[in-house]
Amino acid sequence: MFIVSPATVWNRNALETRQVPRRIFGRVMLLPRRGFPLRLVWRMAFETQMLRFLGVLAPFVAAMFLWPQSALAIAQAPLLMIVAILYVETNVLRIPKERRAKMIDRAEADRGLDLLQVRGRAILTRIAARRQLASGVLHLVVEQSDMAYITPLTFVSVQSEAGPEVVRLSREEEAMIRRDLFGAPLTERRLLRINLLENVFLRDVTLDMRGVSAHARLAALSG
Repeated sequence: MFIVSPATVWNRNALETRQVPRRIFGRVMLLPRRGFPLRLVWRMAFETQMLRFLGVLAPFVAAMFLWPQSALAIAQAPLLMIVAILYVETNVLRIPKERRAKMIDRAEADRGLDLLQVRGRAILTRIAARRQLASGVLHLVVEQSDMAYITPLTFVSVQSEAGPEVVRLSREEEAMIRRDLFGAPLTERRLLRINLLENVFLRDVTLDMRGVSAHARLAALSG
């Protein structure tokens, strides 16, 4: 999980938005600044389509060096290269849509989404209480890559309709999200299975500050 905020990326201008929820996958390339292990950097780099394509085509390049007499024939086989790229993208990295129905039970998926809403609203309530926000709408946006056979990559951000903007989070708020958002029975991989089942990879938990009671604010501050 990578928590996205102006404090955790170098290219903050990539987070500018005209509406929420702000989508990231397929739209911008984030440059992490802090709060991530090295393996997360490699996983994020793997989202770059061109790098994946080059990886698939690397054996063809190697073959041209190993068998120079066949280099011209190999180079003139673009159809085979396209087939290789399509196969890896659709069958090695992803699960075809017709096979996703068996990923997870429908009732279990519904319970997972309900739990995501409960946890998300609790996190937003604590953020609003600590910032003494009395009005406005906050969104906890959880977006995942659709690659199923490798480590899940999840971007989590808090977005505000005021602006609109991706909210700059404090280190304490980042730690709270890491601690409270995922965990049994709803893990990142379990959410990915749900998303694959529904072919929906962006989840938006919304909290209108006007609906947060004084009791909830006090509980959030003491929690």
